[in-house]
Amino acid sequence: MKAITVTDRAAGTAGMRLTERPEPKASINDVVVQVHAAGFVKTELDWPSTWSDRLDRDRTPTIPGHELAGVVAALGYGATGLSLGQRVFGLTDWYRDGTLGEYVAVEARNLAPLPDDVDFTVGASLPISGLTAWQGLIAHGCLTAGQRVIAHGAAGAVGSMVTQLAREFGAHVIGTGRAADRQPALDFGADEFVDLDHEALEDVGPVDLVLDLIGGDIGKRSARLVRPGGRLVSIVGPPEESPVDGLAIDFVVEADRAQLEEIVERVRGGRLRTNLGAIASLDDAIAAFTPTERRSGKTIIRVRP
Repeated sequence: MKAITVTDRAAGTAGMRLTERPEPKASINDVVVQVHAAGFVKTELDWPSTWSDRLDRDRTPTIPGHELAGVVAALGYGATGLSLGQRVFGLTDWYRDGTLGEYVAVEARNLAPLPDDVDFTVGASLPISGLTAWQGLIAHGCLTAGQRVIAHGAAGAVGSMVTQLAREFGAHVIGTGRAADRQPALDFGADEFVDLDHEALEDVGPVDLVLDLIGGDIGKRSARLVRPGGRLVSIVGPPEESPVDGLAIDFVVEADRAQLEEIVERVRGGRLRTNLGAIASLDDAIAAFTPTERRSGKTIIRVRP
């Protein structure tokens, strides 16, 4: 099968190649998915899990990408809840070969059914952005109606999901980003917007929850705005500063079938829209992984037409 592979950590994206790889086999509890569309995170080549397994053994050549939508092509022993030929979407394990190839082996529990009326490109754009927003707001942020929430990067792939879900659950959403992000963030449902380059974040006043996608100085300033009993939830590592009388939480997103089903049903019902950006073919995936200009939205690789 055709796949994007990396073998040299020092080379970074310059070491990415479109190669021929053996088709994966389904281990216990796995399914093999024929990939139709795939997503990736641009920082993957900096992750230890891209290069080593859980015992720190080299596992190159590695196929990056961890989001997918496709069709179940094979069932491993013990795989449950899915059937051959079923449309699925989900998130693969960080320590296994990823989705920038024509087939991928993935634990069945990491996938959810993809309804027929949801396009594969949309399905592939949902797992990381949707699950990060859901887990950050609900599982870790314990969001309740009436709270004030800062959604950093509110016009981005993850931040737009945070904004929409927070609004659905009754929060007052303060989006942040660059000047050009103001209208898109408001269109996604932010009640207010702060241009981090030209406006003072501190002017928003006390908040109950911050979902931090940025870290650094912005993360520290955000922590100072959290009310007593509030939470700062980070996806960029342990916060450098904690709220004075609140909680600081960092987490790594996890696959969850029930949450994926909640997310895709909201997409079907028009309550949630994904922030799709560029769509490229597998042949053009390396260029998509290394864009020469800033792109808005989630880049998706269409593996099959």
